[in-house]
Amino acid sequence: MDSGFTDFDITLRDGRAVHIRAMRPMDEAELLQAFDRMSADARYMRFMRSVREPNVERLRKALASFPASGIGIVATVPAADGIDIVGSAIFVIGSDPSTCEFAINVAAEYGGAGLGGTLMTALIDAAKRRGQKKMEGFVLAVNQPMLRLATRLGFTNSPDPEDRTVRICRLPLGGP
Repeated sequence: MDSGFTDFDITLRDGRAVHIRAMRPMDEAELLQAFDRMSADARYMRFMRSVREPNVERLRKALASFPASGIGIVATVPAADGIDIVGSAIFVIGSDPSTCEFAINVAAEYGGAGLGGTLMTALIDAAKRRGQKKMEGFVLAVNQPMLRLATRLGFTNSPDPEDRTVRICRLPLGGP
């Protein structure tokens, strides 16, 4: 199954160029390098708990499940070893096939340059093309940059009734 995602290049607000494309199983090593470059705070914001080591088995399962169970998108830049992944966004289709859950990560040195918005917009468009009716994500209440981005993109933001430290961001995607 083809992801149907079309690669594109974008120039960020600060003038840096990045390449946006679908995530592939062969990205495993670069995704692990990107994890290693994340600060402890960034890992906490992304995984909503302290994470010291990546869960390689979970990563492999996720990569192997795309595009059947969702899609992953990466932002890459040239590097000495080929490329570096400086941002990623995924959506996964859960038990309700009309709803998908998103997750996003942007390298600290690319924060505030528009990469997060670009990745989320591409992810939303991909979900709409797949026929998803709703996108949602669980965001730590202290992750104000992500909550501001979600609000700018039209997501509602409500408290998680089971955890006051978490906000649930939801976006209707339309459809019949």
